[in-house]
Amino acid sequence: MEANNNKQTPPEKEKREGVNAERRKVLKTIVGLPVAGLLGFEILKKKNYDAERKRIMLKELGLDSFEYPEWNYGQQQHSGDLLRIGFIGFGSRAKSLANALGFMHPADVETHRKNRSLENWQAQEWMNVAITGICDVFDLHAQEGIATANNSLHPEKTPTVEVKRYKTYEEMLDDPAIDAVVIATPDHHHARMTIRAIRAGKHVYCEKSPAIREAELFELYDTVKNSEKVYQLGHQITQSAVFQQAKEIIRKNILGKITLIETTTNRNTADGAWIRHLDAEGNPRPGNDKTIDWEQWLGNTPYVPFSIERYYNWTQWFEYDMGMIGQLFTHEYDAVNQLLHLGIPRSVTSSGGIYYWKDSREIPDVLHCVFEYPARELTLLYSGDLASSRNRGRIFFGNEASLELGSNAIVTADQHSVRYAQSIRSGVIDPSSPMMSFNPNAGQIDAVTSASEKYYAMRGLTTTSINGRQVDVTHLHMREWIQCIRNGGTPSADIEMAFQEGITCIMAHRSYLEKRPVFWDEVSRRIV
Repeated sequence: MEANNNKQTPPEKEKREGVNAERRKVLKTIVGLPVAGLLGFEILKKKNYDAERKRIMLKELGLDSFEYPEWNYGQQQHSGDLLRIGFIGFGSRAKSLANALGFMHPADVETHRKNRSLENWQAQEWMNVAITGICDVFDLHAQEGIATANNSLHPEKTPTVEVKRYKTYEEMLDDPAIDAVVIATPDHHHARMTIRAIRAGKHVYCEKSPAIREAELFELYDTVKNSEKVYQLGHQITQSAVFQQAKEIIRKNILGKITLIETTTNRNTADGAWIRHLDAEGNPRPGNDKTIDWEQWLGNTPYVPFSIERYYNWTQWFEYDMGMIGQLFTHEYDAVNQLLHLGIPRSVTSSGGIYYWKDSREIPDVLHCVFEYPARELTLLYSGDLASSRNRGRIFFGNEASLELGSNAIVTADQHSVRYAQSIRSGVIDPSSPMMSFNPNAGQIDAVTSASEKYYAMRGLTTTSINGRQVDVTHLHMREWIQCIRNGGTPSADIEMAFQEGITCIMAHRSYLEKRPVFWDEVSRRIV
């Protein structure tokens, strides 16, 4: 009889039976678990894995000790005398600027209440200001401005002051009862009004563009530089918390060497293409030569008969603006220049045309501009299309990673990165998807590892989050201007930044008009 090779000693048999019993126990337990319990167990494991992956990723990026900006918002007491502000121009943008100061038209208050956005506005910091003057060539807009100025966010804190309508901006600037002015007119007025205001001893907040002609820009620059008044150009986006984080990303050299920046604008509506003289039903908007001071509106531009189209759609004509360059690229340039301090390019080449909107416009509806910075070994591209709404973003291309910057900052590793090669090989970093995003609502840096995080990282915002509160960035930009008026200091969009932007935009505009590359002569400080 052969021996039984499977025979086990008593201890081995007991051990095996014990293991089998434990397995049966585990199986019974698993069978008894609901599907949701198993799913929860897997989710927990996934969360733990993602958390560790994020920790490793942030350490790899050098962001585990990320320096977050400190905000004193909501803790500031705006002491000192009441600042009396006059508005020159009170169209749609001026309404937003007045809201940022703490004043809102009664009808708009009701709209905000219905949209549940009133609470954030009411919670914004009060800056001890009053709108005491309104100047607009259109009677209706002037009336709306006065109604807005009389409707304060904090009526118990705002002294009862008369709101005066001025028929001309010169009359307002000659009034010693005005301390500072907000200029929100069509662009062809900006330089002349700012120069006159500074010489009259007023602080100035002026919407972009600072000037549309080279000679006026130089006069504006010299006038502000030789004064002690505070000038702020209206580019509020840099006040966002995400821009502060983007600065830290650049400072830590996470992207490596940046050689290309691509900025874009896509819009595909009549309003986005500056066709604004008709209401939603196709009827002409209010205004005629009896209610609009047309000659004052024209300013120093050539006379043309009154036109409701020109009044509302002024951006379409080169006498009054530079089109997409003045209205859209200015924001892109400001964002890039605030981060990298590129200054004025060596050369600019522009191209494009009127390919879609076949009306009386002069401005192109498709535009491409190439800005060369050979000293920085970098090219800035701008591409705008008014016949497509596909989002193309704003991207900084580095040899190690790229940064997509909007209301979120999204960093994606380059697949051939040297710095992140080991992390890519190990699977910690996936170059096919973002490796890091900054969510301004959460107020923290986060590594992107789930579909929901990727989705949220791509969403655009119009406000920024400070201490868990949504705050309007225009409000923050005007707050900075007012703080500099009261306490000294230099605002972020000062005359130096405005001059660099102005020259860059005029170069792009001239290149389009003259169908040739244009250059900046650093020695003679002139466009050639």
